[in-house]
Amino acid sequence: MLIRIDAESTQPLFEQIAASVRADVLARRLRPGDRLPAAREVAAAIEVNVHTVLRAYQELRSEGLIDLRRGRGAVMSAAAEPLAAFADDIAALVGRGIRLGITPATLAALIKEMAP
Repeated sequence: MLIRIDAESTQPLFEQIAASVRADVLARRLRPGDRLPAAREVAAAIEVNVHTVLRAYQELRSEGLIDLRRGRGAVMSAAAEPLAAFADDIAALVGRGIRLGITPATLAALIKEMAP
């Protein structure tokens, strides 16, 4: 697993870390039951504070994508599988939006508005 961040981005680092994990799920590089690296390892590898990584892991946990267990660490949950299965649909939606001139930010806002 490779965590990708952009220090020049205006997006907070914890959101970039969480987005990187989600991207690995969509690409099927992470599957249910897979362990994520320890927060300390990730923090050292990408040179950020460990609390930044922990905040990203907490966000992923609140989304149901990972389980956090003391002594066991962060493990991908069963909810990762449906997300991975949805990857082709997401790519098609984004592609269609781009062809229609809809920005990713607008598309994301529309999706959030439609969610119950």
